[in-house]
Amino acid sequence: MLDGAGQPLDQIALVGISATGYHGVFDHERRDGQLFRADVVVHLDTRRAAATDDLTRTIDYGALAQQVAAVLAGEPANLIETVAERIAATALAHPAVAAVDVRVHKPQAPVTVPFEDVAVTIRRDHSRLPAAEPWEAPRAEPRPADRDPEGDDGASRAFEAVAAAVAAAVPAARAGAPTGSDGAAEQRERDRLELAPPEPVEVVLGLGSNLGSSQDTLRAAVATLGTIVGLEIDAVSPLARTAPVGGPEQPDFLNAVVIAHTTLSPTELLRATQAIENAHGRERHERWGPRTLDIDLIAYGTTLAVTDDLELPHPRAHQRAFVLQPWAQIAPDAMLPGLGGGPVAALAATAPDRDGIRWLALDWLTAPRHVVDEAPVASAPETGSQASLGVLDPALGAAFGSGPALAAAVAVELAAPPEPEPQPEPELELEPELEPELEPEPEPERTPEPEPEPVPNPRPLSWLPDPPSPELPTRADPHS
Repeated sequence: MLDGAGQPLDQIALVGISATGYHGVFDHERRDGQLFRADVVVHLDTRRAAATDDLTRTIDYGALAQQVAAVLAGEPANLIETVAERIAATALAHPAVAAVDVRVHKPQAPVTVPFEDVAVTIRRDHSRLPAAEPWEAPRAEPRPADRDPEGDDGASRAFEAVAAAVAAAVPAARAGAPTGSDGAAEQRERDRLELAPPEPVEVVLGLGSNLGSSQDTLRAAVATLGTIVGLEIDAVSPLARTAPVGGPEQPDFLNAVVIAHTTLSPTELLRATQAIENAHGRERHERWGPRTLDIDLIAYGTTLAVTDDLELPHPRAHQRAFVLQPWAQIAPDAMLPGLGGGPVAALAATAPDRDGIRWLALDWLTAPRHVVDEAPVASAPETGSQASLGVLDPALGAAFGSGPALAAAVAVELAAPPEPEPQPEPELELEPELEPELEPEPEPERTPEPEPEPVPNPRPLSWLPDPPSPELPTRADPHS
């Protein structure tokens, strides 16, 4: 691994970290557990740490070893490939680490032939980010006195209250549109951003949070977006941990992008997203400051517009890797309209803050399941919005809790029913066509003739047409 000047980086290796884990697809693996080992090599520049003898300028490999062991013993995964991605994300979360090599060993894998080991090896860096989230210490459970006395019913009512507030924001935006008696004059005076489109328009929304339980907040925000009448979610991006851009000293952000189609006007959609922000306690005291939830309208079709409260497309979208990179993950060929726009993937590769993307998590909307007594069941391929959103857990976040109302709202609005797989048509066996049997004709008697002189390169007789045969009824070709 080379640094920006083309010089090889230094390495710190942790070899043979072991723990009992419960990873695998079989029920006995999830129930009984087995030994897993990991080898981790981090690539970094150790010169400043060595010159100052300062631990804060390198990586605390003792802490990293504990984190790797926690991943091995932690949340069960079907694949050791997933375990390796989690370890890589955990290592790259340390600011000093530029790249990491991870090898995960499963020496007791259920292989039916003699073997010594099964191992998966990956390399990840800030240009090829891990497809998982880094390990985090489990949060302390709230004391009984701190729990919501209303339980799940109270959480369900909270979600319904937020959904109602969002629904009320849309007609309020319509009510703010100017009215008049003359239709033509009204049409000219009305701001076009308050006009609903004649047909559904693709919109791109950017979500971010760095206060509170950010991942739960973003999950709940996606669920609430799915309840908005006139907005149909098409895809949700991987979750990115990103360094803050501008503003005061603050924690890293979690960011995601939602692509949807809408029949709402830009103003109506803006009011609805602001209602979701307000429901999560969003306060606008400081520009680019920390926030519980931020939902930006990045693009509304190809609309170009500037008003006091809305600019389309977002004026800084072309410079923000925390928007462009997740967007490019779900729409590699997407184009950002307007000044400074262009191919989203190309803009992401050159964005000024591209080095601030810490990692990407592909399955952040999917709740992990610990299978104990059930045998593995092969699942059918996901289609439609299921492939983009994954299997949404009924408990989409502490902000709105669990409950049937939330599960039903998300399932109805976001999960398209799977289409039946087309069945192959049976192949028809064709009976061979009958060939007429011709009786040989008696050869006439010939008188011997002198042999002709040889002709050079005689033409073969295959050029002669076949003699006509009597027409017989044949079976019709079913494919004709």
